[in-house]
Amino acid sequence: MALQVELIPTGEIIRVVHPYRPCKLALGSDGVRVTMESALTARDRVGVQDFVLLENFTSEAAFIENLRRRFRENLIYTYIGPVLVSVNPYRDLQIYSRQHMERYRGVSFYEVPPHLFAVADTVYRALRTERRDQAVMISGESGAGKTEATKRLLQFYAETCPAPERGGAVRDRLLQSNPVLEAFGNAKTLRNDNSSRFGKYMDVQFDFKGAPVGGHILSYLLEKSRVVHQNHGERNFHIFYQLLEGGEEETLRRLGLERNPQSYLYLVKGQCAKVSSINDKNDWKVVRKALTVINFTEDEVEDLLSIVASVLHLGNLHFAADEESNAQVTSENQFKYLTRLLGVDGSTFREALTHRKIIAKGEELLSPLNLEQAAYARDALAKAVYSRTFTWLVGKINRSLASKDAQSPSWRSTTVLGLLDIYGFEVFQHNSFEQFCINYCNEKLQQLFIELTLKSEQEEYEAEGIAWEPVQYFNNKIICDLVEEKFKGIISILDEECLRPGEATDLTFLEKLEDTIKHHPHFLTHKLADQRTRKSLGRGEFRLLHYAGEVTYSVTGFLDKNNDLLFRNLKETMCSSENPIMSQCFDRSELSDKKRPETVATQFKMSLLQLVEILQSKEPAYIRCIKPNDAKQPGRFDEVLIRHQVKYLGLMENLRVRRAGFAYRRKYEAFLQRYKSLCPETWPTWAGRPQDGVAVLVRHLGYKPEEYKMGRTKIFIRFPKTLFATEDALEVRRQSLATKIQASWRGFHWRQKFLRVKRSAICIQSWWRGTLGRRKAAKRKWAAQTIRRLIRGFILRHAPRCPENAFFLDHVRTSFLLNLRRQLPRNVLDTSWPTPPPALREASELLRELCRKNMVWKYCRSISPEWKQQLHQKAVASEIFKGKKDNYPQSVPRLFISTRLGADEISPKVLQALGTEPIQYAVPVVKYDRKGYKPRPRQLLLTPNAVVIVEDAKVKQRIDYTNLTGISVSSLSDSLFVLHVQREDNKQKGDVVLQSDHVIETLTKTALSADRVNNININQGSITYAGGPGRDGIIDFTPGSELLITKAKNGHLAVVAPRLNSR
Repeated sequence: MALQVELIPTGEIIRVVHPYRPCKLALGSDGVRVTMESALTARDRVGVQDFVLLENFTSEAAFIENLRRRFRENLIYTYIGPVLVSVNPYRDLQIYSRQHMERYRGVSFYEVPPHLFAVADTVYRALRTERRDQAVMISGESGAGKTEATKRLLQFYAETCPAPERGGAVRDRLLQSNPVLEAFGNAKTLRNDNSSRFGKYMDVQFDFKGAPVGGHILSYLLEKSRVVHQNHGERNFHIFYQLLEGGEEETLRRLGLERNPQSYLYLVKGQCAKVSSINDKNDWKVVRKALTVINFTEDEVEDLLSIVASVLHLGNLHFAADEESNAQVTSENQFKYLTRLLGVDGSTFREALTHRKIIAKGEELLSPLNLEQAAYARDALAKAVYSRTFTWLVGKINRSLASKDAQSPSWRSTTVLGLLDIYGFEVFQHNSFEQFCINYCNEKLQQLFIELTLKSEQEEYEAEGIAWEPVQYFNNKIICDLVEEKFKGIISILDEECLRPGEATDLTFLEKLEDTIKHHPHFLTHKLADQRTRKSLGRGEFRLLHYAGEVTYSVTGFLDKNNDLLFRNLKETMCSSENPIMSQCFDRSELSDKKRPETVATQFKMSLLQLVEILQSKEPAYIRCIKPNDAKQPGRFDEVLIRHQVKYLGLMENLRVRRAGFAYRRKYEAFLQRYKSLCPETWPTWAGRPQDGVAVLVRHLGYKPEEYKMGRTKIFIRFPKTLFATEDALEVRRQSLATKIQASWRGFHWRQKFLRVKRSAICIQSWWRGTLGRRKAAKRKWAAQTIRRLIRGFILRHAPRCPENAFFLDHVRTSFLLNLRRQLPRNVLDTSWPTPPPALREASELLRELCRKNMVWKYCRSISPEWKQQLHQKAVASEIFKGKKDNYPQSVPRLFISTRLGADEISPKVLQALGTEPIQYAVPVVKYDRKGYKPRPRQLLLTPNAVVIVEDAKVKQRIDYTNLTGISVSSLSDSLFVLHVQREDNKQKGDVVLQSDHVIETLTKTALSADRVNNININQGSITYAGGPGRDGIIDFTPGSELLITKAKNGHLAVVAPRLNSR
């Protein structure tokens, strides 16, 4: 039986092919692992697994074509060195199962095809072995799969990491924190049904055994403007719809909510309350369960839902103007729910919604608000309540994730793995303050990425003793400085404009930018642009030239969004809230702090600098997510959209940095192990150092000096074509080696099989000979003992039974019984019986009698009623005629028939005359007259009561059985008989002389019907009968040569009958 290992052309899968069984995937230890180089032979169809191996690495078209080839084959992951590029397939590819996790667990990065799990395992092993903190940075557009990638990473660690000694509570909380954060921080947008509207950085803490023991989450720039406004086709945050769809009736009644989302102004602005791909009811159940897992009490859940409901009620709070155009609250029902849910005083809250408290020279003044200002204050309160609740929720999750075990190792014994799920570069038709902050974040991360990539490349070159060659790349520090530089950066100018006294507007902010940074090469406005560029720039817009391209921002709303002001009296009201969560979100220390709170942009800049500092302290890994199309359709590859993302993700820049030196590098051991078959000196084994073996190998392959460099532990190959040529040569060599290996294996396999069969045959033969010999010896011994016992018994056969002759006597009896079994009589007439030994004579007779009775019983059970009647009639005939009448023997083999005349042969008049009497037997006869003995044809009918003589259609004579005194017949072979009747019966003319061809049958049936079996007389010589009143007749019977019936001269009836010697 031979097994074949089949390599699929993609290099992605190996199948173990069995000649008689279905093939199976070789995962884990089931088969040979697939290395990155294994797929190079199929590169024309499925592309290369690492963009570094692209021949034309500077071509964006070649980059995208390689992506397209792999996407077409459902290969969504590709490397750029250690960076993973992921394309969202928009369908489940079944590549995240436990089996796939085991396949990528504990495997070197390039030993398996590109996969998210390969990055996850590499990061985890580095964390365990090097004891250094790690970070995985996931970026991409909305809908590119960042959130899904984060969940898959957490799933991988939850499934493959060892469980903590005190249970998997932390692991469960890490997993269950996702649905809660998604419910409160994600929303349906035009690009994605589950778009993260905040940035998230999660630290997972591992103990010295590699088990997760704690975690911490940082959130960035929640899009709180979505609470009060959504674009057409978009929704508010998921939690609002989940609560309305899945909340219990009692909960909704207590919160004053209806199930219909159309009833709430904050939920209808996008006109997209219902989405077919989102099941809010099921998602609510998941969120409720997750809240329990991360240690939310029932009271905390109730308080949290009260805040969510209060935001919806705030949206339905309406104002009306009084006589002085001051705003007044008109929605009393909503107002009552708000005061109860937020736990605030009604009059104070009403005043805070319609007035603004101003402190001037130590005095507090209340300024009434108009309708527009009141609506602004209401929306600002809704945003502040929701955003601060989200911050509190993150803090609550962090407290549940914090390691509480006092016996756990100290912080020096633990390591941290960070997961950064951050928004990608955004360029919309209308870009505002949020896009400005997001793109600034991406500039900082790109700057960090390039620095860390160059640093790791340079460190590797220095470690290997290879001269570092300067790399030409775009340094985006100039753009980062443009945004964040102190006093001169855009953020500083924006803050200054927000803080200065006077009427500051978005346009004055734009003018200030034009005056301050008008000479910067990456900044442009309508005023500063040339005539042609002005056509694409509005007067209220400015353009920044980012590393990923130009982005035009509208300054409308910049100041308001940056200030994010909440009137003081609203803060005071919220600080006095009886809702425990609200009282934590609005701290009273804010009221006593005279310092103006930092602006949104400054807060974001500081948190971003803190994030960069965190990331710089860790070993980074990168996952770049790409969205293949805007329609979320599987299998569709939108080249324009992907080119846009490739550009904004900086993938080409990343590739250029990676390819600045050498395209391929491998450890000497791995390179020699893979390609040693190409050189006779290194094949099949190399006894020296791996470095020397590689040097011999590359000389044999004809590498030119400019094509490679030899480091301390690795070989560096500059051009992909060099590697491709080597890989193609290996593929040809493999075919030759495979043929030799197959031939050697077949010879070895069949020789081993022959030797096994030979050994087995010898073993079986030896065993069988021994078995036969033992059987034969045992049989001979038994035969000798048996013969000895038989002889001894035969000698003493006439003695009384004793141990010496018991065996012989038993044998004789057994032999007789066995012989009797074979020679039992076959039927009742068989009288044969074996001769028994003297000791069994009495038993033999008993057995013979039993056998006979059994055969008789069986025979009797087997005969039918008709046959039984036939035998009865034959038995009666035998009793009457056997040995008395000459022609009886001729009747024995002939069956008696129930009647000799059919129904159509008997006249209907006769039947009518008989009436209801049935005819039991009918036979044609010849009647001889009493006087002249003239023969006349007649019919003899037997009924239950009489013998009837019929002539054609007339009943000539009826003889009742009571008047039938007897029947006479001769002993010769004639067929005459006489029916004797009583002489006193005047109705009868005398006895009847008849002749029947079936005389035995006729007389037997007549005797049985008339019950005259004992009244049949068989006479020799003559029969006297009554011929009439006072006159008798005589029939003389004499033997002769033939039958002759005549009237004799003496007046008697003379019958001459042939003599049969049968009696």
